[in-house]
Amino acid sequence: QVQLVESGGGLMQAGGSLRLSCAASGLTLSTYTLGWFRQAPGKEREFVAAINWNNERTNVADSLKGRFATSKDNAKNTAYLHMNILEPEDTAVYYCAVPKMRYLFFVDPSSYDNWGRGTQVIVSS
Repeated sequence: QVQLVESGGGLMQAGGSLRLSCAASGLTLSTYTLGWFRQAPGKEREFVAAINWNNERTNVADSLKGRFATSKDNAKNTAYLHMNILEPEDTAVYYCAVPKMRYLFFVDPSSYDNWGRGTQVIVSS
């Protein structure tokens, strides 16, 4: 059974940094793209970042480039979302997810079918 567990969220002041973790079990992240998404209150879920199976390709949403990055430690079966210079607009529940198909790279959330429960990030001004 596939399980993804996010951690590391919390309350932060604007300008701070945070690192989220996504621990996977029931599958091997070395064969899957790992995507990060977020959903703010009253808004649709949006793409944040993704990293491919062998960590050679990453994609960060244009609006977040320069502040957010993602990495993956395949030996630990864990992925990370590095968030810097946090803004109140970054307040959201952050989710990690993997797609059904191995090795392929996706940014569309509809291509992902295994999701964690999310971790809340609140950024105060």
